[in-house]
Order: sequence, then C-alpha cells, then structure tokens
Amino acid sequence: MGGIKQGRAGRIVGAASALALAMGASLIAPTLAEARTPAPAVRPVAIVGAIVFDATGAPPRPATVVIENGRITAVGPKVKIPRGAQVIDAKGEALLPGFFDLHTHWTGGGVPATTPQIASAYVAAGVTTVNDFNAAPESFTPRRQWLSTLVAPHVNFAARVSTPGGHGADWADTATTKWVNTPEAARAAIQALAPYKPDLIKAFTDGWRYGSSPDNTSMDGWTLSALVDEAHKQNLKVFTHTVTVERGAVAGKAGVDVITHSLQDRPIDDEALAAIKAGGTGDTPTLAVYEPVKPGEPVRDPADPKNRQSFRKFDFALANAQRLHAAGVTLGLGTDAGMPGTPHGVSTLHEMELLVRAGLTPSQALIAGTADSAKLMNLSADRGTIAPGQRADLVLIKGEPWKTIADVRNTDRVLIDGKLVFGPGAPPMSANQAASPPAIAAKALIDDFERSDRRSSLDTLRTDDPDGGMDRTVEISQVIARGTQGRALSLSARMAVKAKPSAGVIIPLSRGSIQPVDASAFKGVRFEARGDGAYALGVTTTAGRWSAPFTGGADWRVVEIPFSALKSLRGKGEWTAKDLTEVELMGGRAAGETLWLEIDNVSFY
Repeated sequence: MGGIKQGRAGRIVGAASALALAMGASLIAPTLAEARTPAPAVRPVAIVGAIVFDATGAPPRPATVVIENGRITAVGPKVKIPRGAQVIDAKGEALLPGFFDLHTHWTGGGVPATTPQIASAYVAAGVTTVNDFNAAPESFTPRRQWLSTLVAPHVNFAARVSTPGGHGADWADTATTKWVNTPEAARAAIQALAPYKPDLIKAFTDGWRYGSSPDNTSMDGWTLSALVDEAHKQNLKVFTHTVTVERGAVAGKAGVDVITHSLQDRPIDDEALAAIKAGGTGDTPTLAVYEPVKPGEPVRDPADPKNRQSFRKFDFALANAQRLHAAGVTLGLGTDAGMPGTPHGVSTLHEMELLVRAGLTPSQALIAGTADSAKLMNLSADRGTIAPGQRADLVLIKGEPWKTIADVRNTDRVLIDGKLVFGPGAPPMSANQAASPPAIAAKALIDDFERSDRRSSLDTLRTDDPDGGMDRTVEISQVIARGTQGRALSLSARMAVKAKPSAGVIIPLSRGSIQPVDASAFKGVRFEARGDGAYALGVTTTAGRWSAPFTGGADWRVVEIPFSALKSLRGKGEWTAKDLTEVELMGGRAAGETLWLEIDNVSFY
C-alpha cells in the first residue's frame, strides 16, 4: 500500500548502542584528554536457562548464549560464562533472534504516530530490524542521526520509484518518489538515488490499485528490468509493490528480489509460480494490512456485498502465500504497518499468526520472521539466527512460540547489539519520550534563490507540491533571472481537472524537514512576490499546518505575513513558532486553468 504524506522528508540505523549525535551538526572531534582516555570495557553478557530457538531449522534446545561486544560468541549447553559477565537469568523462557518487519511506513498517520514512539513500539515487540518505505531520501541522514540518539531497531530506508501517476507517485513529490516510464529513466533514477545511500529500492510497479480503478500505470517489463539491473549494480535489493498474479510473474521475469505484498486477485498459476522461482524472487505477503477484520474491529459479514471483495482477496492472499512457500519461494515478514488498522510493533507479531493461518507451521512462521527475512535483505551473515558471530539482536519470550505462535506476544526482554533495551533490568527509554528532535534557532534568511540548483539558502532541497491523486496538476518551478535583482523563483502550473486543484513550492527549514526550528524570536514571514491572483503562505510545524492568504499583481511587492495571521489547516496543536519545519508558497485555480507566481527573498522578520 502507499504512504501517508508527512512533511517531505528518511535509513534509520540501529539504535540502542549508537552514540548520540548532535542534530544538524557534524560529529565533534574528541578533546585531547578524551582521546587519551581508554574506552570503558564492555561487560560480556551471558543468557542462561533459556530454550533457544536459533532459526536455523534445529529443534529448540536448552543453551547458554554468550555475547561480547554486541556479537554472539558462544552457544551451547556447556558454554563457560566469562568472568565478570552480566548474567541474564532466562530460566523457563524462549530465546529467539530479534524479529524483522520488511515493510513499514513510519508516518504521522500511523499508530503510534511519531518516530520515537514508533521505535519504542517495535522494541517492545522484539522487532529489531525494520524497513521504512515512507521517508524521502533527503531525510535519510538527519533521520539516521536522530534515531542514533534513541532506543530503536535497526531500520533500513527504501528509496522509492514509481511511474507518472502510479501508486506512490499519487501523493509524493518527485524528490520523495522518482517517476519513471522508460529503461533510461529507471537507470537515471537509481543513479540519482545512490548518493543518498539507501538500503534498498521500492518500486511501485503495479497499477491495478486493488481493482478500484483501471490499470493505467503499471511499470512495463523493460523499465522494471533496467531498474533492477541498475539497482543491483549499486548492491541494492529491489522490492516491488505488486498485488496481482500477472504482475508477480512480471516481477519474477525482471529479477526483482522481493514482492512486497500478497498476490490476491486470483489463485497463482503454474506459469507465474515458475517465473517467480526462476527470478529468485521472494515475497512478504503483508497479510496484516489486508485482513478484512483486524484485531479489535467489529465483526463484518463476508456475504455482505460491501465486504465480499476484501474477504475474497484475503482468501486468495492466504492460499497463494502457502503455495509460494510450499514451492520453495522464500517468504519474509512484512506488514505495511503505519497503514490504517495496522499498528506498529504488534502487527509484526500478528503477521506470524496469519502466516500460520495461511498454512505455515509456527516454526516456519518464526523462521520467516527471522532468518528468511535476513536472507531476503542479504543480512544472513550479520543477523537473523542465534549462532557465533551473529549480531546479538535477541528476544526473550514467555512461552513456546514454536508450538503456539500466539506466544510471540509474550515479550519479556529484548536485546539490541547485545544491550538489554526492554524489559526487567533495562534502562528507561527516556530519549524516546519526545515527539521530535530538539529545535534549533531559525535563521532570518530562508531563501533568496541565488543558488543555481534546487537547494535553498539553508541548503535544503526545495520540492514541488502539486495536489495528490492519479490526475495531478502539472507544475514547473525553477530559478530565473530577475534583472538587476539577481535571481527569483518562478512557479508555473496547469491545474488538474478536479475539485480544488493546487500547486506549490515547499522550502524545508532543515534538511529533510526533520529537525524543527524555533522562530519565536521573529514576528512573521516576509517575501517579495508578483503573480496573477490569490495565493497562500503555508507553514508546517511538528503539530500541524497553518496558512494565510496573500495576493499578487503584475508588479513586484513586499508581502509581510505576521504569525498572528496564520490559521490552522490541520492538527490540534497551538501556534508557538517554536517547532517549524517547512514554509510553502502555494495557490489554486479552477480546473484546467493556469497559475503563475514569482517569489524572492523569503525570510523571517
């Protein structure tokens, strides 16, 4: 499924053991005295008394697990405990590798809604590695920095590619989701994304839209094959949003690494199954997001015409997941968490229950959520099993989940990189209480458009903001000469044929719109403008979105909009001027009409 628009800003690296970074700044070199001080010795950890499910296929067995410097060094019933080790008594509990969730969206519309609380939800569920499909490449670095200060799972960031008008391109700007429809464009998109160091590529290749509209936007096989080839040259895995059997076969023929949804329009046929197997393509069925009646929801009648399609698709999804698994296709665990009715953390555990409902044994579902997910991400040498040399991402559970899969919900303690981060004896997750990073002081100048690239005076990436949907307003923003006044920004747009079409240009106040700025020392926003009618200034904060109107004429004029003139468009927070993330200049016209606006010297005053 798609993402939910939040700012325009997302690889979150593993967290619990990382050093805190100052947001928006480089690492500070140690002082001479610090450089001479030896690092404190890290105590070994020994987990004793547990029944170990190592996810290698071996039966669960009593064993002691020793951890040193974040890695497992020994596993066995007669392992010697190192002197001075921290001993974790796990008698009567199950010890498993930390779980994976290979398909999530860390969005403001999910449950929970903010990054620290999302991180906490995964840690509490024993989920230690997560893929985020929602963040813009421009935000990868600040997100990595922010999450290194929190207790969080290891999170891999996906760079997104779709077709013009395709799923994923219907809400995001072209910096968040690249739009391609030729092999040449696909290769260029991957090359443009590579400098952001994504962990994987998500390609929205299926235009079926769950049968709700015609398939006008599927990515053709030539383009997808070129995308996969170019991504593999960059050592990047390719996951595809694919939900039909026919498109599953296309993914297999293109050599896609993972189909990241259920094939749910009909039973899978032998030809499609053969293509998927030949391509070495795995699958994360994301059953949790498609379940017709999710945990806690009221009962729905499958015979009711309003419900019939969702139940029918889910039956296909369950049966096709089982057939893929039985045929030897690697199934990993993904949920699409962050989408409606699919909360972070607990949905990962529920996905294993649904895999068992599809026909996997509890042990097979556990392996899908650990070792096989690591395999799909090419991380098997680093994590996913309990063995010497593996990263010590571990979860202790009260119960025997290899017999009763629902026991995965009985999380007792969680270790990430060998450190106890959740459960009895773990330090409090104090850093995870804040909803956003600490604000930095706002600078007066936001953008004077004197740079020849798309970056602002704050060195942030400006992005276009046309309305969402399949039919989107076409807009072009570019820096143009302004006579003796240097340069200015020009916005031109042709409105989509829809109700309330719009166009705008967003100027993030920090890289990727992640770190808020405190503009409380200022009174408002000032800029120079000329245009052809009515427009609005938009200001996004961590709590919501605010706006005030202004007009443009044929001649340049100075516009001053005091903060007191801003009216709330979204959110329930009060205006404080202490948590701003973006400024936007925008406008709307009647369907099919055109708009133009020129802007210069945007600043706080």
